[in-house]
Amino acid sequence: MFKLNQLETACEDYGQAVIYQGTVANSPHAFVLDKHHTIQTGKVFPVCGNTWHMLKGTRFAEHFQFIGDFSMHYGIFEGCGAFLPYDLTSSVAGSDNQVGACC
Repeated sequence: MFKLNQLETACEDYGQAVIYQGTVANSPHAFVLDKHHTIQTGKVFPVCGNTWHMLKGTRFAEHFQFIGDFSMHYGIFEGCGAFLPYDLTSSVAGSDNQVGACC
């Protein structure tokens, strides 16, 4: 979907966040990037490095405030990356794994 050289293979946590300004046409209350990223207008939303790049390095940048940088690394977001793009719930083959929102 995004052709950005900086994207990593995992959902890495650098302590970054974004604030959606509500300025995308027909999306005044929230911005939906994908099924894991519904960003409410005016609310600080923690993001992984990949999501940061997908917003900052594209036409969406003007619609967000960006908090943080890549100077600190906190590891991988819990529950992210390992199971994507597939959905797993407790009903899958008797598994107790549930995947939460990513980044």
